[in-house]
Amino acid sequence: MRRHGTSRTTLSWAALAAAGALTLGACGGGDGGRDQPAPGGAEQSPSVALPQLNGEKLEVAAVWTGPEQENFTKVLKEFEKRTGASVTFVPAQDPIVTFLGSKIAGGAPPDVALLPQVGALVSAVQNKWAQPVGPEAQAQLDKNYSAGWKTLGAVGGTQYGVYYKAANKSLIWYNAKAFEAAGVKPPATWKELLTVADTLSASGTPAVSVAGADGWTLTDWFENVYLSQAGPEKYDQLAKHQIKWTDDSVKQALTTLGELFGRKDFLAGGPSGALATEFPKSVTQTFTGGDRPAAAMVYEGDFVAVNIAQTEAKVGTDALVFPFPAVGAKAPVVSGGDVAVALKPSKGAQALLTFLASADAAAIQAREGGFISPNKAVDTAAYPNDIQRNIAKALIAAGDDFRFDMSDQAPAAFGGTPGAGEWKALQDFLANPSDVAGTQAKLEADAAKAYGN
Repeated sequence: MRRHGTSRTTLSWAALAAAGALTLGACGGGDGGRDQPAPGGAEQSPSVALPQLNGEKLEVAAVWTGPEQENFTKVLKEFEKRTGASVTFVPAQDPIVTFLGSKIAGGAPPDVALLPQVGALVSAVQNKWAQPVGPEAQAQLDKNYSAGWKTLGAVGGTQYGVYYKAANKSLIWYNAKAFEAAGVKPPATWKELLTVADTLSASGTPAVSVAGADGWTLTDWFENVYLSQAGPEKYDQLAKHQIKWTDDSVKQALTTLGELFGRKDFLAGGPSGALATEFPKSVTQTFTGGDRPAAAMVYEGDFVAVNIAQTEAKVGTDALVFPFPAVGAKAPVVSGGDVAVALKPSKGAQALLTFLASADAAAIQAREGGFISPNKAVDTAAYPNDIQRNIAKALIAAGDDFRFDMSDQAPAAFGGTPGAGEWKALQDFLANPSDVAGTQAKLEADAAKAYGN
């Protein structure tokens, strides 16, 4: 499966990096708990007209679980209310392309799927599963989205997808009490991060909770280090496999990442504990345990707030955030997202895409927290606290200046499959960070096979 047919924005990421650092730097105080959103959004007059679909039944598939699934279900309930349709959420497994392939082969595809990788969209188009967006959805896209996000949802110049959900994947969340007890402050550089980690671990609290059981989090760690250290041009080249994973720039990034992963005392539970920790637990164990949490920091995107909400910690007071530290000259900003695509040529599927491209739908989930929309028409007052409000503002202010998650651009066999490809190679690296050369060789062998070059 080749994915280079997808054109994408490759402009400078400096604008988003600057915006993210500027606004997040002001998040320390924040406003604990959940603010009351200002009037607007889906609870007021609808901004988009939808057809009546009484009696029509739709299925929507996504890999979301837990609170994320529950929050999205509220969006689907509003769609049901407005159209009279009945919508069922279908939990999907990674890799979602394999899951959808089995559904389609069985003659029962969902009407709409939300795909977490650019490559999954390309695959859906190449397999002739995907339907182009209709004129109503296109009108919402043209009104509410920057060119960069529309381009990400297009293949071969045809619009197939609606980017409903975005993510700033260059954030480190921290336990305010643990930082205060150790007498440390948020670091701005990688060197400072290692010094802070050393001080935290010496104080009796492991520095970082790493979700090693979920290989996708490890790809995100690598991408942030690589983007900051190697720069955007190399990042784009590696994303397209125009340079090999045996390149010296990859060696440097893995060596740098090994400075953190190689210190057993820095990791909650050590390497073995990290490899057994799934993403939700990596967050919750950082914000529970009183003055002795399992770790002081956890890395991941703005969606971490959903999992923090499962604890007693309050975002903005107990749980604070800082931008991923600069490894090279610039702090990295990596974005991700989920794209909605119709898999059936039905009126209902197109109506749902239209709704998901509107500000109305995004505002509903924005209020629940742990969600950022690339839709520039969403009133930022809908977000529940200053931290998420500022993250959303930074994303919209950046326009088309962003870098998309590298593993999500790769063929799913390499960048999106549990227990295989990049996910597995980086899990093995977490277990043995000294084996940089072996990790590079494995990554290149798997990449060459998946990309076909």
